[in-house]
Amino acid sequence: MTDLSINLNKIALIRNSRDTEYPSVTDHAKKCIDAGADGITVHPRPDQRHIRVQDCFDLAGMLTVEFNIEGNPFAPATPTNRSGVCDYPGFMDIVKDIRPAQCTLVPDANAQLTSDHGFDLRKDGERLAPLIEQLKSRSIRVSLFMDPDEEQIRLARQVGADRIELYTGPYADAFLARKNAHEVLDHFRRAALVAADVGLGVNAGHDLNLHNLPLFTEAVPGLLEVSIGHAFTVDCIERGLRETVKAYQRCLGKH
Repeated sequence: MTDLSINLNKIALIRNSRDTEYPSVTDHAKKCIDAGADGITVHPRPDQRHIRVQDCFDLAGMLTVEFNIEGNPFAPATPTNRSGVCDYPGFMDIVKDIRPAQCTLVPDANAQLTSDHGFDLRKDGERLAPLIEQLKSRSIRVSLFMDPDEEQIRLARQVGADRIELYTGPYADAFLARKNAHEVLDHFRRAALVAADVGLGVNAGHDLNLHNLPLFTEAVPGLLEVSIGHAFTVDCIERGLRETVKAYQRCLGKH
């Protein structure tokens, strides 16, 4: 059965638009869990434009479900004021201190609006391998954000990953355009089969929603987890949070 992990970045983004602690990220996490979510995902970026470092620690102190922290493992500490005091200690330091159940490594640059491609392990594999080992030595499951490229997925296993998270943006675009969706989806199906063949678990995320998720779930074998945030937040406006969680769980075959 596929787990549903709710990404709370957009809740944090709304909060950050005012000088306030409302809406509360931890309160929304609890509401999602009470409604039936299987996990919580956050993506703390160096500019802290949505999830902040303190949010990660606050969530770690209250969660009763799987905690997944995603981000760029190469993101360094960043000083943010004139005295040089740093409130972003670097992605790896955040994760090492918190020790979430899962860490999803993502190759996003600071200037990117959102994650939009997977790792090129021919280029970054040698740098990633020791970082993956550091996380695994702390009993953190490591997932790599990847395109549905069969060669790259085999390399993900070689550098030590436990899982991959398939970047589903191209599938969501094809589904929305009603053009070649099944052809694009077949790339993801074959990628998942390769992952299973080399012993990798398969997660997926990016622009999945109530419309395109059922077809994806049906077509991609062995799907362990999906992470959904942007569409989830929008759906909550129309349906309410509790019903939205239940609607996504129905898409995953759970009632």
